[in-house]
Amino acid sequence: MEWLALLLFAAVVILLLAGFPVAFSLGGTALMFAVFGVLAGGFQPAFLAALPSRVFGIMSNEMLIAVPLFVFMGITLERSRIAEELLETLSSLFGSLRGGLGISVTLVGMLLAASTGIVGATVVTMGLLSLPTMLKRGYSPEISTGTICASGTLGQIIPPSIILVMLGDVMSTSYQEAQLDQGMLAPDTVSVGDLFAGALLPGLLLVLMYVLYLAGTAMLRPSAMPPHDTEDDGSVSFAAILHALLPPLVLIFAVLGSILGGYATPTEAAGVGASGALLIALQRRSLSIARLREIMQGTLRISSMVFLILIGASVFSLVFRGYGGDSAVRALLESLPGGVIAAMLAVMLLMFLLGFVLDFIEITFVVVPVVAPILLAMGLDPVWLGIMIAINLQTSFLTPPFGFALFYLRGVAPASVTTAQIYRGVIPFVVIQLMALLLLALFPALVTWLPDYVYGR
Repeated sequence: MEWLALLLFAAVVILLLAGFPVAFSLGGTALMFAVFGVLAGGFQPAFLAALPSRVFGIMSNEMLIAVPLFVFMGITLERSRIAEELLETLSSLFGSLRGGLGISVTLVGMLLAASTGIVGATVVTMGLLSLPTMLKRGYSPEISTGTICASGTLGQIIPPSIILVMLGDVMSTSYQEAQLDQGMLAPDTVSVGDLFAGALLPGLLLVLMYVLYLAGTAMLRPSAMPPHDTEDDGSVSFAAILHALLPPLVLIFAVLGSILGGYATPTEAAGVGASGALLIALQRRSLSIARLREIMQGTLRISSMVFLILIGASVFSLVFRGYGGDSAVRALLESLPGGVIAAMLAVMLLMFLLGFVLDFIEITFVVVPVVAPILLAMGLDPVWLGIMIAINLQTSFLTPPFGFALFYLRGVAPASVTTAQIYRGVIPFVVIQLMALLLLALFPALVTWLPDYVYGR
C-alpha cells in the first residue's frame, strides 16, 4: 500500500498549492485516506488509536512552550520601533563610508533576527524602513532589495529562532527514533540548545560573507553604493548609540547566554526574553494597553497556527507511516548509488524545491519527520543535519522566482522597483548561501564544535 502513502503526500501538496488552510489540509486529507484504507481493509485502525496520545504529547511538551514566548518577544520588539532606531543610528554611524548603509542594513537585520526570529515580519519591516532610504541615497535597486531580502531571512538561522525551536523538537524525536530502530535502548538526545549553539557560528559566518560582498561591491562598483554626506544628518552621539544598541544586545546575550551557559532551558530563556522585551517597550514608552492587546492577539494567532499545523502534521505522519510510506522512502534513499552522500543530496534538493511552495513550519512538521530518521540512521550528526536543513530552506526562500522573501518585499516595495530588479539583486546572496552550505558540508566542525564544547556532546 506504499503507493497510497505517496498519493497522500501528493494530495496534500496540491491542496496547499490551491490555498487551503495548512492544518486542515494535513489532518483532513490524512483522515480521509485513513477512513478509505480502513473500509478497503488496507489500513490498520490501531494507528488511529494512537492519535489521542500524540495530541496529548504535543500539548504537554514543555519545550514547545518556548514558541509562544519567543513569538511574544518578537512581536513586542517589533512594536517597540527598535528596528527604526537601530537603522537610523547605524546609518548615521556608517553612512559616510562607501557601502556603509548596506552594511548597516545587514547588521540591523542580524540584530532583528536575534531579537525577533520572525522572517516575514523582518523582511517587511526592513523593506518599509530601509528601502526608501537606500534608493534616496543613490543605491541601485538590485543592491538595495538583495540586501534587505538576505538580511531579513537571517532570523531563520541566527538564534534564538522560533524556527530552530520547532526544528529542534522534531530532530530530537527523529534522533531517538533512529537510535531505537538501530536497537539502542538508551538513546542519546539532542536539544534545542544544541541547535542554538550549532547555528551561532554559521549564522555569524553568513553575516560576515554578506558584509564582505557588500564591501567588495562598494569598491568595484562605487556608483551602485555611493557614500552619504553626513552633514545633512549630523553626527551620532555615543549616548544615542548606547540607547539604540544596548537594550537589544543585553536581551540577546541574556537569552543566548543563559542557554549556552547552562543556566536555563530554552523555554526558561524564552520567558526571560519575553519579560525583557516588555521592559524594553516600557523603557521606550511605546507600550499601552491597546498595543499590549494587539501584541497578545498577534501572539495568539501565530501560536495557534503553529500548534494547529503541528497537530495536523502529526495526523498526517501517523497515516503516512500506517501506509508504509516511511519504509518506501527509506528503501528509496538507501537504494541510491553513492550511499549517505547521495541520500543527503536528494533530501536537500527535495526540501529546496518544496521551499518554493511550502512554509518552513510545514516542511519541518511534514517532511523532516519522514526523512530525518533515515539520514540519522546512516550516521549523520543531528545538529549538523538540522543546521544544514535550516540554511538550505533559507536559501530556498531567497531563490527566484518563488522565494517567500521576494514576495514579502514585493508587497511593500515602491512601484519604481521592478520584480526583475529584486530577482537580480538576490542572486549574489543565493550564491553566498550555497557557498556557506558547501563550507558546512566540507567542514562540519563549523556547526558541531560549539555544541561539543559547551555541552560536551
